[in-house]
Amino acid sequence: MNFRELAAARYSVRKFKTDPVEKEKLDLIIEALRNAPTAANRQPQRVLVVASEEGLRKMDQVTPCRFGAPLVLLICYDSEACWVRPTDKQDSGFVDASIVTAQAMLQAADLGLGSTWVMFFDAAKARQEFGIPENLIPVAVLPLGYPAPDAAPSDFHAQRLPADKLVFFERM
Repeated sequence: MNFRELAAARYSVRKFKTDPVEKEKLDLIIEALRNAPTAANRQPQRVLVVASEEGLRKMDQVTPCRFGAPLVLLICYDSEACWVRPTDKQDSGFVDASIVTAQAMLQAADLGLGSTWVMFFDAAKARQEFGIPENLIPVAVLPLGYPAPDAAPSDFHAQRLPADKLVFFERM
């Protein structure tokens, strides 16, 4: 499958098998996280891998959107490691963590795994349950695993705005 096909076929999986994700596949996802572009190559992403029964129970306290996944990544960024734009002091952390999350999702899809980007979680609860220090800012929860046989894209998956609603060009 080429990239265009992969990007179109990937969907938010909301029902997973209980089968564990093989270490080799997790290692490839971690490598994709490492290779993701970040502002000034500062690499502020910090990713908590949650796979134990106890950790998954904790994650269920953090979000109702684990969807039974056997593995969850909590994508954070280190606020002390971000590049800061000099003109307005905006740090790159949220954008960098978002790029990392997207790259992990696409790598997972390429490996036959499903995922879903979850922003509906309690960051304070995540800090408490997993002992996350204040300088790490949670951005996304990423459940990962094999889609259940009856998993399917939502009805909204194929609804895309036309390009002319999303893209504009400079006037020449």
